[in-house]
Amino acid sequence: MKLILGAVLAAAAILPAMAADAPPMRIFIASDSTAQDYKPDRYPQTGWGTMLRCAVTGNVEIENRAIGGRSTNSFIREGRLDKIAADLHKGDTLLIQFGHNDQSIDKPERYTSVPQYKANLLRFIAVAKKAGARAVILTPVARRDFKNGVEQQTYPAYANAARAVARQTHTPLLDLGKMSEAMVQAMGPDRAKAYYLQFDGADGAPGYPNGVHDNTHFSELGARHMADLVAVGLHDLNLPISRYVTPHPPALTRTTPAGGPSCD
Repeated sequence: MKLILGAVLAAAAILPAMAADAPPMRIFIASDSTAQDYKPDRYPQTGWGTMLRCAVTGNVEIENRAIGGRSTNSFIREGRLDKIAADLHKGDTLLIQFGHNDQSIDKPERYTSVPQYKANLLRFIAVAKKAGARAVILTPVARRDFKNGVEQQTYPAYANAARAVARQTHTPLLDLGKMSEAMVQAMGPDRAKAYYLQFDGADGAPGYPNGVHDNTHFSELGARHMADLVAVGLHDLNLPISRYVTPHPPALTRTTPAGGPSCD
């Protein structure tokens, strides 16, 4: 009995060391300017992918591959999906959010028809599946777009296409579009300005000394709250990563900016 107990205790002592040596869990983000990381000279512009780091435990790494101006077409054409494919490992999670640039019919380098958008999403999903990773499809995050006091759906043709692909492939769906539209609607047109790049020159925004009026991209405060919606969605999806994501951490629910992407 003493020998058995000793062996059990020895094995238990080894487990923490094994856990410490295990590779970290990783969340890859394939997306556009609404999610990307920005340099300090662009502040207060902030992507939700940056702030998602405040909602995960210390053993989770965020690989934010989001880049401004990209659609599913241009992201694939530039080899960015290939780079993710080369880096993605079993157990990783791939968040896929596009649509804002896919609909830009006046910009042929970005434009993606709805059928092609669906086909492209299938390519992203296939990359995750081949690597043994879990893909999650996100609908396009909300713009501040009110008509007669009602927040409008953000690119509904692409949002519905994303939902259809998720159903077709049994891929987890995080309906960020619907969640963020509801949040913006609840705030109303005036309060919602604080979540987007709505600054006059007198406001002293470092990245926009002459001011900016942009209803698509997020301020620091907006990025925090959009990231919290992503955290809520990931936590509720019951994926392997879900237990390591905490909804509503103080860093993502604060009501005043911190002056940068701090998680304190």
